[in-house]
Amino acid sequence: MGEKLRSAVPALAAAAAVLLALSACGGDGGGSEEAAEPPAADGDSGDSESTGTGLDFETRTVDGDDFEGASLQGEPAVLWFWAPWCTVCRGEAEDVANVAARYEGEVEFYGVAGRGEVDAMREFVSDTGMEQMTHIVDEDGGIWSGFDVTGQPSFSFVRPHGTHLTVSGTLAEEEIDGYIADELLDAGQDAS
Repeated sequence: MGEKLRSAVPALAAAAAVLLALSACGGDGGGSEEAAEPPAADGDSGDSESTGTGLDFETRTVDGDDFEGASLQGEPAVLWFWAPWCTVCRGEAEDVANVAARYEGEVEFYGVAGRGEVDAMREFVSDTGMEQMTHIVDEDGGIWSGFDVTGQPSFSFVRPHGTHLTVSGTLAEEEIDGYIADELLDAGQDAS
């Protein structure tokens, strides 16, 4: 029995490493391309194009106010999916805040917090100085699922007519700028 166990350890370790990589904070959650090639500067294959709206949800903000996904229809928006315990999310918060400030009045930014308690979400928002953005609570993962998000951080670029492109993984400011230009402010608005 000892020999069988020793021979199974490398296979178990490899399986555990794969599972950890798929679920880890900042890991590439994968995804599928269902439409045209996304404009990722780094060739990230974790992008997912959707013709569905994903906007059919009701929730509340981390501050307790009601929020309806349908309110996003008609305006370009960026949804930043994060978790309160995610150190990668904490590290990219400043970049997200900077980009949100640059596009104020043109593109709305929302945080979508999941995989944690609301008190921890509020603390994350306060600690990272992200109070200028609205952050909504996704307790059951339904919003994440509706936008094809499998891990944090991720971004969904929601076009005014409701379709979206979801990009898994962390993005630098210039990458977010590129997606906004390509998906929300240029040709992306006209796509259907």
